[in-house]
Amino acid sequence: MTDPVLSPVVAADPGPNPGHLPVMLAEVLHALAPRDGATYLDGTFGGGGYARAILQAAGCTLYATDRDPDAIARGAPLVAAFAPRLQLVEGRFGEMAGLMAERGVTQLDGVVLDLGVSSFQLDQAERGFSFRFDGPLDMRMEKAGPSAADLVNRLPEAEIATILWELGEERHSRRIARAIVAARKEAAIETTGRLRSVIHSVMPRDPSGIDSATRSFQALRLKVNDELGEVERGLAAAASLLAPGGRLVVVAFHSLEDRIVKRFMQAAAGRAPGTSRHDPSALLGGHRQAAFRLVTNNAQRPGEAELSVNPRARSARLRALEKLETA
Repeated sequence: MTDPVLSPVVAADPGPNPGHLPVMLAEVLHALAPRDGATYLDGTFGGGGYARAILQAAGCTLYATDRDPDAIARGAPLVAAFAPRLQLVEGRFGEMAGLMAERGVTQLDGVVLDLGVSSFQLDQAERGFSFRFDGPLDMRMEKAGPSAADLVNRLPEAEIATILWELGEERHSRRIARAIVAARKEAAIETTGRLRSVIHSVMPRDPSGIDSATRSFQALRLKVNDELGEVERGLAAAASLLAPGGRLVVVAFHSLEDRIVKRFMQAAAGRAPGTSRHDPSALLGGHRQAAFRLVTNNAQRPGEAELSVNPRARSARLRALEKLETA
């Protein structure tokens, strides 16, 4: 089976929402194929771009979760506009099975996950996700638990290096970890600007033009929020909740996240053995016959028109999976 050729879908109007452009919106809608009377889950509400578009595309019910309390508060006007079809739920998408059970929902006709950090989080200096602004070195999506500052100021040098290598794929992880430990002896590293300066002090300029602190910041964010573990839990939960004919649509931006999504979907469709601790075969009672099919054989990428207006979409990859009617 080859990838379906996307029809020239006109995306629903995402509405006025400064700072937030939903990535690959037309492709997400095409893959999800919302229909009247169905029930969907937007597991990463963020700025509400996908949620608004799904609700405009069909007379359906939509639950939207987000672990960031700011995102839930920001969604109040959208809830009012689409009442009673939209319900916001504060919580992690990895816990969607429990969150839906609390609301009497046992099956979903589709799930959308837009992985990673939102534009709102990146653009708020006080959240500490980006080194474009000097702010507290935080990075916590839920505003709870250990922050990025806690990690760089408390962890042993070897553990910091491992985080940067495994989660940031940073080749100079040991050099950066050594510099962080030396710098924190002089004074605690408490701001994004200070951490960036420490990294720049030992890192050569990247010939690609990408800031040499990028990989380290991504690694710390992934660690602080256990984002890879959350992806695995979310994929397994979504697959278990899908009704026959239901679809799981995932947009990933980080190569490590996309690798998890790719392997999970291939295993669920019987294309490859499961490599995650959340083996898709467990969802089938241990049987290996495929209960799902790949909607997209390969990852879809944003088009040039979208990249011209939203450069942040450049690393996006969309994959989709459908539960078979006979499963």
